[in-house]
Amino acid sequence: MLFLGIVMMPFYYISKTHSVPGFLQLRYGESARALAATMFTFMTLFMAGIDMYAMALVLKVVLGWDIHFSIWVSSITVGIYVALGGLFAAIFNEVLQFFLIWLGALLIPILGLIETGGWSGLVARIHQNFPQGDYTHLWSTMGSAANNPMGIHWTGIVFGLGFVISFGYWTTDFLVVQRILAAKDLRAAKLAPIIGSFFKMAVPFIVIVPGLLGLAVLTDHSGHLLRLVAASSDAAKNGAPTYNEVLPLMLARYCGPGLLGLGITALIAGFMSGMAGNVSAFSTVWTYDLYRSFFNKTASDDHYVKMGRWCTILGVLISIGTAYLVMQFASIMDYVQALFSFFIAPLFGTVVLGMLWKRASPAGGFWGLLCGTVSSVAMWGLVRANPHMLSYIALSSNAKPMAENMYRALWSWIVCATVTIVVSLLTRPKPVEELTGLVYGCTVLPSEGDLPIWKRPIFWAVASLVVFLVLQWIFW
Repeated sequence: MLFLGIVMMPFYYISKTHSVPGFLQLRYGESARALAATMFTFMTLFMAGIDMYAMALVLKVVLGWDIHFSIWVSSITVGIYVALGGLFAAIFNEVLQFFLIWLGALLIPILGLIETGGWSGLVARIHQNFPQGDYTHLWSTMGSAANNPMGIHWTGIVFGLGFVISFGYWTTDFLVVQRILAAKDLRAAKLAPIIGSFFKMAVPFIVIVPGLLGLAVLTDHSGHLLRLVAASSDAAKNGAPTYNEVLPLMLARYCGPGLLGLGITALIAGFMSGMAGNVSAFSTVWTYDLYRSFFNKTASDDHYVKMGRWCTILGVLISIGTAYLVMQFASIMDYVQALFSFFIAPLFGTVVLGMLWKRASPAGGFWGLLCGTVSSVAMWGLVRANPHMLSYIALSSNAKPMAENMYRALWSWIVCATVTIVVSLLTRPKPVEELTGLVYGCTVLPSEGDLPIWKRPIFWAVASLVVFLVLQWIFW
């Protein structure tokens, strides 16, 4: 998020693009734009299915509703308000839902830590229930893949997750960048992700702590420790609780009728926000980056608005199918990271090279993005066909699917960057005069010399980085 605000946002904003594919069109040409837009349409629909499925899980666990009925109710609700209000409705609802999410989600960690006797009590209970595992440290178990539940070395976390996936998501994901591009000026656009980074560092308190509490306090009807299973397992199909259900299970455990309503509202608000954002992003990418650019270039604005609304309805219907696809993965997080390794990792390589290296050519950008994406999907298929290949891709015989996702993202980024560089050196780049506002070294950035230091984005970026490093040290 800091990299987006300080390094990349000036080029997104100065280029006056409405999307990441729009930036790629300016930087590399129509072929790269079409490929990126096609990738985005698939990814946003796959991501919308996550929120729809998660919302259905809440209604299933807490209210006892049938999961299929819950999926349809959530899809119809979100489809109506996004189709009628478009991007403004999605952003407006996200602002309102932000407060609901935090107010409701704080209930679980606060009440849970009270029950367990604080952080030390929580850690003690987890060690008592799972003496062979270490679930409360970030880095101390990453020296060897055999010492942590994911079976991953620290290089996979730092480079696969920390660099490729995280940088890629926060700097190129359409849903993130689209919101920031609505800022009133460049300074506001740069500050948006930087300010958001402070809230992002607080998210583990409402996401990770409830998961840890689940390891410590969740029990079955007989009082025994509740054993969670993968959503794709046979036990889950027979009704056993899954990893995906921890949050609603914790909500039902701690909240009475009044607080339960607030908690359910918070969770549903969050899932609706994510689903609405992805559906509206799909509508925008299809209408402006594909339909208007390649199928109907001369239609009226009213026609494009109607097309966008029809796309919203179509997006919701397709998302229902992807919600069922999520059920086939061990957990929601496995599904998310798999998508990021397919779409986000290679895209980040294409975008960042295009911004930082003026020699990157249109052909290099297109073929790098295509080869990176194809290589990621090929590695995923290879492991599905031959599970033993997992140890080669993730560099460990102890690797679990999550480790595979992180290393697959790293390899696909390397493939993308390598192909982009090689092809660019063999083909003609764009003239320098066409790169103004798009590439470092070809763009004059606005000066912030008249602003007090505490109003400059770089000041708050440094402050956020310091807080981040302190947290890494505390939870080492």
